[in-house]
Amino acid sequence: MTPSPSPLTSALAGAESFALIARDPGTVELLTGEVVDVARLADIPLLDSQGVAREVLALVPFRQVVERGFECHDDHAPLRCLIVDRRETFTRADALAELPSAPIPLRDAGFDIPDEEYAEIVRRVIADEIGRGEGANFVIRRDFTASVDADARTAALTWFRALLEYERGAYWTFAIVTPGHIAVGASPEAHVSAQEGVVTMNPISGTFRHPAGGATAETLSEFLESTKETEELFMVVDEELKMMSAVCSDGGRITGPHLKEMSRLTHTEYVLRGRSRLDPRDILRETMFAPTVTGSPMQNACTVITRHEKTPRGYYSGVAALFTPRSSADAVASGEEPTHDLDAPILIRTAYLVDGRLRVPVGATLVRHSDPYGEVGETHGKAAGVLGAIGAIPRDSAAVPSGIDEDAPAAEPRRLADDPAIASLLRSRNSRLAAFWLNPQDADGSGPFAGRSAIVVDVEDRFTTMLAHQLRHLGLHVEIAPWSAVTDEQLDAAELVVCGPGPGDPRDTSSPRIRRMRDIVRRRRESGRALLAVCLSHQILADSLGIDLAPLDRPHQGLQKSVDVFGTPASIGFYNTFTARVEPGTTVVGDAEVSADESGDVYALRGPGFASVQGHLESILSRDGMPTLERLVAQALSPVVA
Repeated sequence: MTPSPSPLTSALAGAESFALIARDPGTVELLTGEVVDVARLADIPLLDSQGVAREVLALVPFRQVVERGFECHDDHAPLRCLIVDRRETFTRADALAELPSAPIPLRDAGFDIPDEEYAEIVRRVIADEIGRGEGANFVIRRDFTASVDADARTAALTWFRALLEYERGAYWTFAIVTPGHIAVGASPEAHVSAQEGVVTMNPISGTFRHPAGGATAETLSEFLESTKETEELFMVVDEELKMMSAVCSDGGRITGPHLKEMSRLTHTEYVLRGRSRLDPRDILRETMFAPTVTGSPMQNACTVITRHEKTPRGYYSGVAALFTPRSSADAVASGEEPTHDLDAPILIRTAYLVDGRLRVPVGATLVRHSDPYGEVGETHGKAAGVLGAIGAIPRDSAAVPSGIDEDAPAAEPRRLADDPAIASLLRSRNSRLAAFWLNPQDADGSGPFAGRSAIVVDVEDRFTTMLAHQLRHLGLHVEIAPWSAVTDEQLDAAELVVCGPGPGDPRDTSSPRIRRMRDIVRRRRESGRALLAVCLSHQILADSLGIDLAPLDRPHQGLQKSVDVFGTPASIGFYNTFTARVEPGTTVVGDAEVSADESGDVYALRGPGFASVQGHLESILSRDGMPTLERLVAQALSPVVA
C-alpha cells in the first residue's frame, strides 16, 4: 500500500510558489499564493480589487534604492510579491520529519573574486573612499558560487530543513520558492518591523567567528574588547537612528547591547524603537537599506558600492517584507483605517539558486581600522556559516545537536550572554553613549527656543534627521530641505538656518553640492541672520573666514573625542576626514572666535549671528551633544533674541 502523504508534503504538492518561514523555535509557517511583480514599493498590492486587506510577502531587491535616487548596478531584479491565499502552521518536529535531508552536492565551488583581489579592493576603499571623506564605513561583497545539479525545489526544501535543524539564533529561517528563483536563508537581523504603530530596527554588526570546538567566554571577551568591532557597531547604530528619526515622531530610543548567538558566528546588536503613523510601505522606503550591509552615509555608500563591486547585488542586502493585515477591530479602536503590520528581515546569510547556479553573497564592513586580510577572513567565515548550516560543507561539531531525537527540538547550548563577565563588557559600552538616545523621548515644543523655527539643509547625510529631532526637543519648529531643492527665498525667510553635514572634500569646487553650500553659507553670513554649521558646513564656514582646510593624517570616522568648546569640555563624536586648521594658539580670526586644539585643528567657531561645530552633536557618541547644541543655537540666535 502506498503511504498517505504527510500534511506538509500534501500542502506543498500543489503550490508552484510558496514560502516556508520559521520565526520561533517550535513552528513553521507555510504561505502559498500567486506571484505578482511590481515596479515600486507603493505598488505592493496590500488591498484586493474590493479594497479588502490581504497578506503579502515581498522580496525587495537592492536595486530598489533607485526609488530614493541612489546609484546601483541595476539588474532589474523584480520586486516580487507573493499574494498569500493560504496560510498553514506546522510544528518544527513535523517539518523535520517530512522534509528531504539527503545532502545536495555542489560542483565548481569557490569565490567569484579571489582573496588577494578582494584584499586589494579593501585597501582601495579605505584609502580612496574613507581616506577622502566619502563616508565612515562601507560594505563590499563578494559571492561564493557553485553549480547544483539537483532539482531546485528539492534543494530548497533540503536546505531549509538543514537550517531548521542546525542553525540557531536566526530572526527568520526561510525558503521562498517562486518561478525561476529560490532564496533559502537564516537571517540574523530584523531590518525593520512595524507592529501596532511601534517601529523597531535591529542593527547588528561585528562578527565573531567561533573557533574549533565552539565559543567560550574567554575568546568572546577578546572580540568584545576590540576597538574596531565596537566602533563598527556604534556607527551602524548612528546610521539606523537617522532612519528612525525620519519615520518616527519620537526619533527612536536604543536598548542593548545584546549578543546574537548563532551556530558558527556571534554578533553584537542594539534594538531601536519609536512610534510612527506612516504606511508600512513608506516606512520600508525611508529605511532602504540597512547600513550594516551598505555603509554610511547611505546615499554615498550606494555610490561607493557601485564603484567597487563589479556586479549587481540582486536581492542581497534587500529585505523579505511580510505585510500582515491588522484586524478591523484594532484599526477602529485606534481611529485609523485598516492597515498592515510589517516584519522585514535583511536578506543576508542567504543562498540563491537560479538556473542551476548557487550564489551565497557575503560582505565585510570596512572602517578606518580594517585589516584587508581580516576582512577576507570575515567573508570566508560568513560564507562557511551559510554553507555549513545547509550541509554543503562539513559542520563544526559545536553546531551539531548531539544525542537528540530528530523529532525533538535541539538542546540549546549555554548562552554566553548570561556569563557575568560578558554581560559586564556589554553594559560597559553604553557608558560611552549619549543619554539622550538611551532615554524615552517626546518633543512637546516646550524647550528653551519654543516658538522659534529653523530650516535644516540636508547635504546628503541623514544625520540631519537626528539633528532636526534634537532641535525639536529644544523647542524649535524644524523643516528639513535638500541642498538641491531649497530656495534662496526659503533660506532668507528662515529664522535659523542649520547647514548640515555631508560627505566629500569641502575644497572641491567642481562639486555642485559643495558650490551650493558655499553659496548658502556666504549669503547667510552676509545677511547677518542666524546660522549654525555642522561638520562639512563648518569647514565651508571656516574657509569663508580665510581659515585653511586640510586632510587629517588619519580620518576621524566614528571617533569619540573630549574637546574644549569655548571653555567647556565636551565628549563629542566625530565623522570627518578634513579639518579647518589655524596656527596653534589662535583664538580669533576676523569676527570669529576660534576653539581649537594644541595642533590648531578647529572644533568650533562663533561670531555675530553664527556658530559652528566640527563634531556631530546628534551622534550617539556625543555624550555632551545636547547641552553643546543648546549653547551654539543660543549663540547663533543671539542677534535676534529680544
